Formats: sequence, structure tokens, C-alpha cells
Amino acid sequence: MAASEFHVTLTWTGNDGRGTSVRDHGTDGELAAAGRPTIPTLAPRGGPDGWTPEHLLLGSVAQCHMLWYLHLCARNGVVVETYEDAATCRLVVDGSAGLVQDVHLHASVGISAGDPATATQLFAVAGEKCYVARSLTSRVTHDVDVRVLSP
Repeated sequence: MAASEFHVTLTWTGNDGRGTSVRDHGTDGELAAAGRPTIPTLAPRGGPDGWTPEHLLLGSVAQCHMLWYLHLCARNGVVVETYEDAATCRLVVDGSAGLVQDVHLHASVGISAGDPATATQLFAVAGEKCYVARSLTSRVTHDVDVRVLSP
């Protein structure tokens, strides 16, 4: 069994000098890892200038799925030229508790070689292999539109 460790640092940058002494305290932060660009973060209702935990979770599922898919296609003679995923999820809040639900990946893939049926089938296999999706308690669904690109 192989194992990898990952380390990030999250720094709260939203303190306006009052800390959490006020209910409307700032929620901005910065997510960093050695040698990587810093990502601005904020609360789900914090505004458009940062990434919420829900965006980051959805992005992680979508990216993991894409990486598995590209790997499987390369190993099975399917040449992917374009890949775009319009991923969605919902945050359902009940009182002060919330749950990310209805994670759905909807990818559009362009291939220049290989069998379109194989390309479609490999998308489902990638869903079974994706580490991040397999780690969630919420169900992850997915579908793909495969099109053969003209030479």
C-alpha cells in the first residue's frame, strides 16, 4: 500500500481588528502550500473574491475525476483533445448544520482517435477510481458527452 501526505496552511485574513467580537466578523482567508500559488478563501455567502469550501470540494472531485479519465484514455487508445466539466453541487443547510449534496459532473470531451463508446465507458470507470469522490459520503453522479473531432 502506498501513501502520500499533503500539507496546506490556512490563514485567516478577515480580522478587521475586532477579531470575532462581532457577529459579522470577516471570513476571508488564504490557503497555501509550499511552492504553489496562494488561493483566496471565504465563506459561502462571503462574496465573489475567493473560493468557498464548497467550490474547492467540487473542484477537487472534478479534477480528480478528470485526471483518472485522462489516464484511462491514454492507456486504452483514446486520444482526448478537449475536456470541460460543468460540475455542480448543492449546499443544504438545516439550522447551523450543512451538507454538500447532489455532486454532479457533466463533462464534454473531444477525441481525435479511439472508440467513442470506450471513451464514454471509461468516464464511468474514472468515477469508480476517483480518490476524492470515493472519500465523500454524498453520492457523486456523472455523465459525459463524447464527440469525435474532425481532422
